[in-house]
Parts: sequence; structure tokens; C-alpha cells
Amino acid sequence: MSSVISVVLPIFGLILVGYLCRRTDRLGATAASELNRFVVWLCLPALLFRTTATASWADIWHPGFIATITLPTLAIFAITLGYRLRGKRHLVDASIDGLGAAYANTGYVGIPLSLLVLGEAGLGPALIATLIVVCVLFAIAVVCIEIGLQAEQSYAHAVAKVIKALARNPLVVSPILGTGWALSGAPLPGPLDEFLELLGDATTPCALVSLGLFLAQKQTGSTQGAWGLVGIKLLVHPLITWYLAFHLFALPPLWAKSALLMSALPTGTGPFMLAEFYRREAAVVSRTVLLSTIGSMATLSLCLYWL
Repeated sequence: MSSVISVVLPIFGLILVGYLCRRTDRLGATAASELNRFVVWLCLPALLFRTTATASWADIWHPGFIATITLPTLAIFAITLGYRLRGKRHLVDASIDGLGAAYANTGYVGIPLSLLVLGEAGLGPALIATLIVVCVLFAIAVVCIEIGLQAEQSYAHAVAKVIKALARNPLVVSPILGTGWALSGAPLPGPLDEFLELLGDATTPCALVSLGLFLAQKQTGSTQGAWGLVGIKLLVHPLITWYLAFHLFALPPLWAKSALLMSALPTGTGPFMLAEFYRREAAVVSRTVLLSTIGSMATLSLCLYWL
């Protein structure tokens, strides 16, 4: 329990700082949006590029673990997306909801928690899970959002617009460029690597402070559906992963435990950043991030006790 609290409390602290800065008018009404744009256009692309460019693909190729993380993550995203669409929700908003149900906070909570619980050996699985969530799931959600934003009647024109929009999206372009760099075998030059590391390290605090700023504003949208997303993230996701890791794929103990921990994590700030970036209603997803982070103290504690 103490290890969970030691990781989660700093996250709440950063959210609280943003909340108090807005409530006391230390930061203005547009601060949440502008800080979020800073994350989306500079910090997160730098993190994605550096992570993929410096990844050792031989070390991260563990098919059973990759399948254990990827299958439930994408299945939950797809099922939530379809359910929201049946409820007459717009594709853009349904995509963000799907991301809220499937997007585990592997980077901000998962990596430090793995190091605390599993030691240095837990870093590898946590990094693989982060790559899958941040690059694969995030990119799929962005593609769905861009498709939903198109109003063209012509299929060919719509596809062309989506491709053009994706080509300008830093969250899609940066991991692709990073993968290309990794495949070239060339190391990142020292100054460039340090530059990217400095920007990437700002992702966590800026995104969480931005979330606090948003929560301090008067919430005009409905938060209906947030509890459902929280339940999927904290209960359904770990149960599916537990079956895959310990029974279907029978992963080695370290990798099975890491997979379960990664799936039991709260919703990360990624869905909130997308909602703000695309100027969509962010009340549901911001409440999901907050409630799942609080609830994860109980679910993660149960997982740790069981493990």
C-alpha cells in the first residue's frame, strides 16, 4: 500500500497545484488549453520520438507479453467506441471515451511503480507496455478522431483529408520518425538527445498541472458515463489481462505480474490532452482520470497483495 501511495500522491500533488493556481488566479482562464498545447506540440512528440528512436527492438520483442498487453487494450477501446457510437455519440467523442477506458497510465505511474515493486527487472516490461499504449493505442485513437472530423461526402476526398491531417499531427509523426531513426541504427547525437530528454521530461508535470487547471474551471458539460469508464479501466481490464497472462499465454512470473500491474493502472492524461487539443467536451474524460486515479489506490493495492 505504501508503494502505491508514494507513486500516486505526487500525481495528485501536481493536479492540486494546477487546481490551486487557477482558483487563486495565479494562472489565467486560457492556461489549461495553452499548457496542453505545449504538451501536445512539443513535450509529448519529443518523448515519443526519443522513446522509439532509442528503443532496443531485440530486447522488447516478447510476443506473449505484447499480445497480453495489446489484445485487451485494443478490445476495450473498440468495444467502448462501438457502445458509445450506438448511443448516438459522435465518433470524435466516442474515440476519446474509448481511450479513457483503455489508456493506462503506464508512463507516469506504471514505470515508477514497476521499479518499486519489481525492481530494475520490471523496467523492461513497463517500457514495452508504455510503447504499446502511447504509440499504438494513441495513434489509433487519433486516426479515429481525424476520420470523425471529416464532413466530406466523397470517400476518396475524406481519405485524402484524413491522411493530410495525420501527416501534420505531431503525435502520429513523431513515433514514426523515431522508429525510422531506430531502424537506421544511428545513435542520437548527444545535444539532440539531451534536448529531447528535457522536453520529454516536462510531459508529466505539464499534463497533470493542465488537468488541475481544467478541473478548477466551472464544468459545464455532463460527466455522465465517467463511472462506467472507470469501472472498465480498473476492473474489466485487469481481469482480462490476468486470464491472458497467467492462463492463456502462461507468461514467466515477472512478465505476468508486470502485465497485471500495467492493466490495473488508472487512466492517463492522454485522453484529456486529446479532448483539449481538439476542442471537445473534456468533462467526462477529466472526471475519469481523477476518479480512476483515486480508485486505483484500492485496485492496485489488491493486485500487489495478491502478487
